[in-house]
Amino acid sequence: MARKQLIRALPLDWPVHITQATNGEEALQAIRQGQGQVVLLDLTMPVMDGYQVLSRLRAERLPARVIVVSGDVQEEAQRRVHELGALAFIHKPADPDELRETLISLGLLHPAPSTSPVSGIPLRSDPDLRVNFRDALREVSNVAMGRAGALLARVLGVFVQLPVPNVNLFEVSELHMALADTQRGERLSAVCQGFIGESIAGEALLLFHDAENAEVARLLGRQPGSDSDEAEMLLDLGSILIGACLAGIAEQIDVRFSQGHPQLLGQHTCVERLFRLNNRRWRKTLAVEISYTIEDHNLHFDLLLLFTETSIARLTQKIHYLMD
Repeated sequence: MARKQLIRALPLDWPVHITQATNGEEALQAIRQGQGQVVLLDLTMPVMDGYQVLSRLRAERLPARVIVVSGDVQEEAQRRVHELGALAFIHKPADPDELRETLISLGLLHPAPSTSPVSGIPLRSDPDLRVNFRDALREVSNVAMGRAGALLARVLGVFVQLPVPNVNLFEVSELHMALADTQRGERLSAVCQGFIGESIAGEALLLFHDAENAEVARLLGRQPGSDSDEAEMLLDLGSILIGACLAGIAEQIDVRFSQGHPQLLGQHTCVERLFRLNNRRWRKTLAVEISYTIEDHNLHFDLLLLFTETSIARLTQKIHYLMD
């Protein structure tokens, strides 16, 4: 999805041959073979991320000119990639006009005068990339995740490490078991918030690990207090992360979500107890799972966006419209 959007944003009068890579390791192999004079590089990728690619390019002194195109819009992320040698940073999804101006400013695109006919430039058709619904929703979630992560980074004064989101269709009981397995009996607190818009509805569930809450309070400049003080802190963070992530998704698929007030679903309990407290009214759920990890702190937040099974048809329509 990201590569398809980016190729469509490239100037049609830019006479280049395009090589694609699905992760950083593939990208390095192509660059070593001379197929990456100019590299449009994502940051959040499997196998090898964009930071690692930039480090290897510098270590191997490979002659690649890199423009980072990423959903991770933290100020620190932008500082780091420039320090590693990137020439520019563009937010995803890439705006064609911004991409064009960036290429011109870097001397990578030399447009013909408007009075001169453009000749000798091969026409470039849309990429024949097969993008399934799950991959497309993962990319939409990736962009939204980055915006929420940037807001969290500013609030806590930290750098947030972002994963590749997981997207799966679960029986609710299967989701329960998967969560119970990953949490391994940890004591948790959780904030939930409902949302609905244009026949798309669901709940966002943000899990906090009790052993880490004192560190969260310290980063916020608060003293660890009573359960009610802690609950207020968790609700504040839930509002930040959930609200920003839902807003990012809504903007991309052109939907306006109405959101309920964030509520404390449970405090100092286990996953099994949380699911008993929140007995959902549907059997299946489309789950987007994002785990935010705070660098240099033993701290992470698990965000689940749970769409009702009746939402899938409308969400699929919206995603396919975005892909086309």
